[in-house]
Amino acid sequence: MSFTHFLFLFFFLPLVLGINRFLPLRWSNVFLLITSLLFYFAGESTLVLLLICSIAWNYLGALSMQRWIQHKRSILGLAISGNLMVLVYYKYVVYLTQLMGLDTWAHEYRLAEVALPLGISFFTFQGISYLVDVARGEHQAARNPIKVGLYIALFPQLIAGPIVKYKEIASALEQRSTTHAQRWNGCLKFLRGLVKKVVFANQFALIADATFSEASMGLPSAIAWLGLVAYTLQIYYDFSGYSDMAIGLCRIMGFTIPENFNHPYMARSLRDFWRRWHISLSTWFRDYVYIPLGGSRVATRRVYLNLCIVFFITGLWHGASTNFVLWGLMHGAWILLERRFANTLNRLPRWLQHSITLLVVMLTWVFFRLENLHEACLYFSCLFQGVGENFFALTYTTPYLWTLLAAGALLATPLRHALVKWRDQWLHPKTSVVLQCIIYGGAGLFCWMEMSSATYQSFIYFKF
Repeated sequence: MSFTHFLFLFFFLPLVLGINRFLPLRWSNVFLLITSLLFYFAGESTLVLLLICSIAWNYLGALSMQRWIQHKRSILGLAISGNLMVLVYYKYVVYLTQLMGLDTWAHEYRLAEVALPLGISFFTFQGISYLVDVARGEHQAARNPIKVGLYIALFPQLIAGPIVKYKEIASALEQRSTTHAQRWNGCLKFLRGLVKKVVFANQFALIADATFSEASMGLPSAIAWLGLVAYTLQIYYDFSGYSDMAIGLCRIMGFTIPENFNHPYMARSLRDFWRRWHISLSTWFRDYVYIPLGGSRVATRRVYLNLCIVFFITGLWHGASTNFVLWGLMHGAWILLERRFANTLNRLPRWLQHSITLLVVMLTWVFFRLENLHEACLYFSCLFQGVGENFFALTYTTPYLWTLLAAGALLATPLRHALVKWRDQWLHPKTSVVLQCIIYGGAGLFCWMEMSSATYQSFIYFKF
């Protein structure tokens, strides 16, 4: 079930929030866990049993570490291995058999028919972080399985994150309350995310999909660059839109989870980009991979190796594809260059640092968007050589879409924060609330109109 589906917006969500509002904490946790499992069941049917098994596995693993502390490391290794084996089976088994030349064996056992469960990368990583943090003594293993289940399966961030640490919501599992201001802010956050997805991302997808699908037929350079700009904005508004909706819903229910995006296209370096893009994932890899490998506290060559390992896994996490691995390694290689030539790069004008970083990010998105290396090479040839006279993508461009592209580029900057600061400085609080109601009410109505007339577009990160 998607956040932009009418059944979710006008039936499931109001019903859940309405009932939960009047339940005591103990029953609220039980209710939210049941509704979260129902939410997952609506999209994945019997695969909800896999989610339940993941909850039980991590719950028992953490308790076992706490009970048999002398065997903690062995139990932790076993528990993490169990999580990773499930992830490898569902997400990577076909890719691995192809790499090993076992296509016939894979076909015989119908491995290609194995369905990828929604959000498996996200809830698996949350389970692993829970186990590792218990092993490190950062928090005690929860004795109540409902708390562990709700931590892993809480429906707003179950399918596509953000990836949350147990300690970040542990207090809310024990005691939570919400004020009118928190619920209001949560509603506004959710609506901003809805606008990002429905008004911006879905429209940019029209140009991006048309352009990338026609690359093999040849494209003029201008059209290829237009498609790349559209995809650059699409993936940002799509994923940050989901994150905003998840964070907003959690605020309404009394859970505070961290931001997942901070204007990543304003980064001055690729290292800065990863501090701003999918923050919960980059934080996860820093805390559970990079630092355990030695981080930056080791010799320079080892630091470079650690970074390569992290970005190799980052690429592989996104999908079983050579292009994803190349995308991750390219980011890692560029960060190594930035570290090597930091003194030179830091002396460049700020606008040039921004421009170089944005260009690198955009060009590497080609490998992220396309399925294989051959297609990516064809698209690069269109970007820099301009072959053919295929203007099919222009059939999707209208004055409305050009306006959205311009607005999307502007709103990917801190412009909204500057406008909010100006509003709070110059407008009376009551006037400010009225203005918010008008703007957000109009935005909500416009989203409803867009959803009524447009075809369904799933979130990009649902497949990860």
